[in-house]
Amino acid sequence: MRKAKPLRSEMGWSTPDTITVRGHDLCNDLLGKVDLGGMAWLELTGRLPTKQEAEVFNALLVTLVEHGMTPHAIATRMVHVAAPEAMQAAVAAGLCAVGSVFAGGSEQVARTLQAALRGAPADADIAAMAEKIVADHVARKAPVAGIGHPVHKPIDPRTPVLFAIAGRYGFCGRYVALQEAISAAAEQRLSRVLPVNAPGAIGAIMCELGFPWQICRGIAVISRAVGLVGHIAEEMRNPIALEIYERANEEILEAELKGG
Repeated sequence: MRKAKPLRSEMGWSTPDTITVRGHDLCNDLLGKVDLGGMAWLELTGRLPTKQEAEVFNALLVTLVEHGMTPHAIATRMVHVAAPEAMQAAVAAGLCAVGSVFAGGSEQVARTLQAALRGAPADADIAAMAEKIVADHVARKAPVAGIGHPVHKPIDPRTPVLFAIAGRYGFCGRYVALQEAISAAAEQRLSRVLPVNAPGAIGAIMCELGFPWQICRGIAVISRAVGLVGHIAEEMRNPIALEIYERANEEILEAELKGG
């Protein structure tokens, strides 16, 4: 018979008069002293960030909070209009859309960069490495994560700002360099404008901060949760979800009737 594994967790626990989070007293050590970004860092790493880490990490979180009427926002609004009593369901619906196409590409970026640079010598040829990555994706007919944007051309305006913030605090090294080289190699090979986009920048900077690639999509999840609650608040003030539903229904019906 298999021996039961002892249940252990360092995340948090409570007694009648204290709440401990990652070894810190919530009421005396954290409340009023640590912002939401610092708290997220503590949860993920088990320690509070340095000032430099906090500045960069908070910038990453702010980047993806809002980007207009995305599929995430529409999904959240549609579920909210159908089930207004369940805000959590509406937010969850929107978060389900954090994926490779919208907001979640930083995970694949980080995975590619970490795989390429794992064990690579300090003098590794970054440009050659980037060309190999692009060639491999082209051969497999797979999209290269973290580059290109349907709206933001010739640059994604978020990217240079994020890289500047990361550089200011010493987090703009080989991962950032490789992501920029991948963008340049893809543009050269495919003869298209393919700038590093915000998920690409976030994935590279998350690598610079030392996070494993498996956690990087979590940044988009944390950020978008805030933004989606904001969309619900606006939906309460200025409802548009029913309009979206009714117009879609009417236009599809009209097209079908004309086609018949």
